[in-house]
Amino acid sequence: MFGDPKLEAYINEHSTQEDELLQELNRQTHLKMLNPRMISGHLQGRFLEMLSRMIKPARILEIGTYTGYSAICLGRGLVPGGVLHTIEINDEIKDFARDFFRRAGLGKSIIQHTGNAIDIIGRLNDSFDLVFIDGDKAEYPDYLTMVRPKLNAGGFLIADNVLWNNKVVNKANLSDPSTAGIDSFNKKISTDRAMETVILPVRDGLLMARKL
Repeated sequence: MFGDPKLEAYINEHSTQEDELLQELNRQTHLKMLNPRMISGHLQGRFLEMLSRMIKPARILEIGTYTGYSAICLGRGLVPGGVLHTIEINDEIKDFARDFFRRAGLGKSIIQHTGNAIDIIGRLNDSFDLVFIDGDKAEYPDYLTMVRPKLNAGGFLIADNVLWNNKVVNKANLSDPSTAGIDSFNKKISTDRAMETVILPVRDGLLMARKL
């Protein structure tokens, strides 16, 4: 993540530690799932949780549930009675995530959707205070087009992997659909005059935007 193991160890040591539930979720993801590096993990999860607690959203939309780590972190910032909608295309891991949502005390606050995110977003008759995008990288520009009208004024959009292992800075990589999708998304949102945007070098790049 940081290139220097000592620096990463120092950062972890001086950040609030994972609770037992998230430690177990992290461990079980690495034991049972393909591509466990897709999990948000401790530092990014802590960052997402702190953002959510600051924003105090009533409605959250997450695109890309995976095993549920980020949904739990984001869900902890919901106001009482708030709801988080999370979308995952892989139906084989739905029950895995649901069990951890229940154990986190968020079983009634998190609504799981399984299928293609583009189709599901179009059917959601709701608006959101916070959107977290971590789905199919090639579809990032389409996600933005669809969620922007559903994002409340003053609401926040966060997108993961916007540096894509530094591939976005090399034009030779733009023939790859995932890299091209992320680069297009970054350009599209950063030139939108109704959005304030910043990219943070957290893990593989987190983009934060606020709708004016």
